[in-house]
Amino acid sequence: MHEHTPPADSGAPAPVQAPAPVQSENDGNAKRTGRGSTRVPRVSGRAAAVAGAAAGVLILAGGGAVVAAGSLVQGPASSRVLPVVRAAVPAGASVGVCPGPARLLEGTGTGTDAQFRPESATAATKVTAAVLGAGGVLPASRLTRLDGTAVVEIAKDAGKPPAAGAPQELLAGVVADRAADQVNVLSANAVANQNASAAGAMKYTATDGDLQGSAAATCGQPSNDQWLGGASTTVGRTSVLALTNASSTPATVSLELYGGAGQIQAPGSRGLLVAPGTTRSVVLAGLAPNVPQLSVRVRSAGGPVAASIQQSVLRGLTPGGVDFIAPGAAPAVRQVVPGVDIQDPAGLAALTSRNGYGDAAPALQLTVPGASDAVVEIKLYGRDGQTALPAGGVVTAKAGSVTEVSLAGVPAGQYTIAASSDVSFVAAARMSRGLQAGQPSDVAWAGSAVRLGSQHVVPVPKGGLRQLVFGALDTRATITYAPITADGKVRPAATADIAGGTTATITVPDQADGADVVGYVVSASGDAAYGSVLLGQDGRNDVSTLAFLPAAAGQETVPVTLGD
Repeated sequence: MHEHTPPADSGAPAPVQAPAPVQSENDGNAKRTGRGSTRVPRVSGRAAAVAGAAAGVLILAGGGAVVAAGSLVQGPASSRVLPVVRAAVPAGASVGVCPGPARLLEGTGTGTDAQFRPESATAATKVTAAVLGAGGVLPASRLTRLDGTAVVEIAKDAGKPPAAGAPQELLAGVVADRAADQVNVLSANAVANQNASAAGAMKYTATDGDLQGSAAATCGQPSNDQWLGGASTTVGRTSVLALTNASSTPATVSLELYGGAGQIQAPGSRGLLVAPGTTRSVVLAGLAPNVPQLSVRVRSAGGPVAASIQQSVLRGLTPGGVDFIAPGAAPAVRQVVPGVDIQDPAGLAALTSRNGYGDAAPALQLTVPGASDAVVEIKLYGRDGQTALPAGGVVTAKAGSVTEVSLAGVPAGQYTIAASSDVSFVAAARMSRGLQAGQPSDVAWAGSAVRLGSQHVVPVPKGGLRQLVFGALDTRATITYAPITADGKVRPAATADIAGGTTATITVPDQADGADVVGYVVSASGDAAYGSVLLGQDGRNDVSTLAFLPAAAGQETVPVTLGD
């Protein structure tokens, strides 16, 4: 199946030193919502010996005494091991933080909280979101500004959950193409102690100015530990890290920076305070100047934060694209990046041979945070199966650094990249649009993805070219995808049967049953499958990509051990 149309902390090499940035901070307030461990007791060796001796004496006294010993002789209370039980953790609100509009830095100052100015007369930023419900009940949900001010109330308090055995027909609460001029927060309450299925995405477009092009990002789930790959701080490249704290608890953030020459120890990268209800912007050139490949680990103590990087390229006076880099999967021995779009290799070769266009080529970046080099095997799965890398499919990625693997020479098309090693690493892939030097082009980064499960909510911004891209790795996978329309209905699902080792592209229609398509409910079965949303604009060199968020988890439990 190729195309379907749906119905109508480790050691590292010697660090590179970077200058300290100028820092400042924005304060604010918001109305937002965040285990312990015990040890299993051991049976005392002395207590066991005493109990054994007593049992031996009683055995000599006769069989009846043995029975008596069972009831009269007990070990000390501290030697009893009680069974480990699991305690249910109440489900909380689902939260997604949508980045604010792309903005151009004013002046050349570096550091944090730089002054910004609007970048274009045609720039527009819009948010699309969907919250899933069943049995006629939607979770209480809303889209707000970071300070808690309501933008859209999607659904009020759901009240009683649907009764057991009641029809479970899906429905959705929808925000369709809502204009945004700042950070927005999508939140949805739990229903019947189950986390809500909800997801949002922002899309930025501009047809003029230095930041022309398009960029998109999912409304990220706040976390205390996340990785972002694909930043650059060389001349003409601007990377601004945005740290947003949508909780009611202050967050203290520390950054770990990795470049091609190793880990970068930058003064000012630790102890960054992000107050509740605020966003702190960090210009990465102030921490790691002139680094062509830069990965960032964001760790926070206290409140979790949502992190994204606004990345833009300017080649002289020619705009080279804008993108929002979102966190990818945590370090692991296997990473999969779906939805990598590659242009004509001959045209790319001609373009990238020109001065300043080297980073217009498609590439895979590998970051190894540990102390050991990673020997990584890379496989590309396209429409017709596996495609060989011209330079070979095995590379050595150095420990504590970023390694870039060129994808030059790969035939045009959409691909799923699977990389594996015996050492944990992080992966992200670069793609571009535009083959004419001196003409505006665009760039997008795709991070490693989560394996598809059941009922992923996938928002799809309106307008332009929209595609769902799915990759199956070893054997066949079955994908079901049901359109969500702007009227809150979940339309009948279509099915795609994807052969192992291939990538399938599904064109998203403008409408289904006369209503605008603004998202999908996606589920997968069979072998491991991965997916993403690929976006473009008619007649323009725009490209952007959206990752699928993990499916909502059921009620969670934690182990609780009793005893001394």
